[in-house]
Amino acid sequence: MTTMYQRRTAPPVRLAARSSPAGPVLVLLWAGAAAVIALWWRNTGSVVGTAGWLSGAGRIAGLLSGYACAVLVGLMARVPLLERRIGSDRVARWHAMAGRYTICLLIAHVVLILAGYAAQDHASLWHETTTVILDYPEMLKATAGTVILLAVGITSVRAVRRRTSHEFWYYVHLLTYAAVFLGFGHQLALGQDFSGDAAATAAWYVLYLGVAALVVWFRILAPVRLNLRHRLSVQSVHKEAPGVYSVVVRGHRLDRLGALPGQFFRWRFLGAGLARTSTPYSLSAPPRPDRMRITVKALGDHSAAVAGLRPGTRVWAEGPYGSLTADRGTTHKSLLIAGGVGITPLRALFETLPGEVTLLYRARTTEDLALGGELEAVARWRGARVLYALNGPDGQRPIVTARSLRAAVPDLSGHDVYLCGPHGFARDVYEALRTAGVPDRRIHHESFEL
Repeated sequence: MTTMYQRRTAPPVRLAARSSPAGPVLVLLWAGAAAVIALWWRNTGSVVGTAGWLSGAGRIAGLLSGYACAVLVGLMARVPLLERRIGSDRVARWHAMAGRYTICLLIAHVVLILAGYAAQDHASLWHETTTVILDYPEMLKATAGTVILLAVGITSVRAVRRRTSHEFWYYVHLLTYAAVFLGFGHQLALGQDFSGDAAATAAWYVLYLGVAALVVWFRILAPVRLNLRHRLSVQSVHKEAPGVYSVVVRGHRLDRLGALPGQFFRWRFLGAGLARTSTPYSLSAPPRPDRMRITVKALGDHSAAVAGLRPGTRVWAEGPYGSLTADRGTTHKSLLIAGGVGITPLRALFETLPGEVTLLYRARTTEDLALGGELEAVARWRGARVLYALNGPDGQRPIVTARSLRAAVPDLSGHDVYLCGPHGFARDVYEALRTAGVPDRRIHHESFEL
């Protein structure tokens, strides 16, 4: 099993770092928000009285909420430029932030508009609410969309998400598409800024249809093409450590996927009761033209069931995603720091990163060192170092500090550091690295803790 993944030639020495487009993308998104406010400004005359100020603020919030909905869906589209160049973890955080903005702006829009209309009509807020919902065009659809978005927001709260299954959370979030669709007609039917403004209406259509095209292409058509073309299935399952299993997936012309060591796919195994869930797992070995490998630790129902997969089980995959790759490198010296199952993407990088490489692997005991034999073999043929941070005989956990890192890795500040592990571990190690003088631009990690 392990010899199948050991290289017989030296790793490449070429280093080609690429700058992240995160800055320009953020500038573009904020410029869009500014354009939305400019649209309100252009179509608004004088604002008079309490009703006028409330309605005006509600219109701004509504326009920004509509724009944020488009951004929210666009960030869900898994566009390769975002997922691979910026990083799936950062895009996930942007998506979470856009979701919070969307919900807050939506609530502000509803409250301010209804309050403004009530002040204008000298009516109670309850009377105005029922009148607007029942009598205004497209309002029943918009109300349904609002309820759905609020439900999505509630299930995204960390305390709620921890108490619900991933499947429930996932399917509730899919309803975001329905909510945006239901609200679109309301925006054009009742939006004063679109009434009689053909240019603004056309721009809004372009925005929403463009985002819809991204979703259809990258979330539907591209995965269908990938799986029809490469026909993935489980070749074998192997135990690596207590509760840790490797799954070898075979397929056709997998070199054309463009997958890089350090990246991940979203995997859906069409058997063993796993077909309903798509879960991200990193490649734990450099991909080959006819096979790929992932290594999974049993942390929940889905990951635990992976051990029961049978050879021949069909696999549905989406990807590759992630930017924890050699492209981030800025020097010819690298330190890889793995905590627990975080070894999986770093195992692939350990074999392929150019230059001088050191791996620091944190685990509880020697029995928990998944892929340890492979790491030692790779270290021998490429002349790299593997360091272990294991619990003491009394079970005491070693603390990774700035001093211990500097002692283990001379010239630490001149290294690129690739970090992967549980959120708390990664946070502590990141702080230790910064204290040790490693520049932030040289610390490369991906975390999906939102």
